[in-house]
Amino acid sequence: QLQASGGGLVQAGGSLRLSCAASTTFSNHGMGWFRQAPGKEREFVAAISWSGAITNYADSVKGRFTISRDNAKNTVYLQMNSLKPEDTAVYYCARRINPAHAYDLIGSYDYWGQGTQVTVSS
Repeated sequence: QLQASGGGLVQAGGSLRLSCAASTTFSNHGMGWFRQAPGKEREFVAAISWSGAITNYADSVKGRFTISRDNAKNTVYLQMNSLKPEDTAVYYCARRINPAHAYDLIGSYDYWGQGTQVTVSS
């Protein structure tokens, strides 16, 4: 029900924009982006509230990544600038169960996209 796209190969310092399209209405749910690098656990990247008014970021991406959403299009975006080789990972979008659940925990999300690969070369 969530389709992530926009990944690819980019040089360090470059930019990519990821999209996550929902096949069902998700406008009343917060959304998040997570990533998983080879051999590492899945980690939180960014989250956005249902209205888009509140955003949260992992320290490692703060100031470089921007999460946004268009509820009319049922789509969430992750604009990634100043990319670094350590940003290389599979990126997943997910739907947050409700605001009572912490935005940075995997268990707070119920539906997940299939992931899109981001590779940053040095």
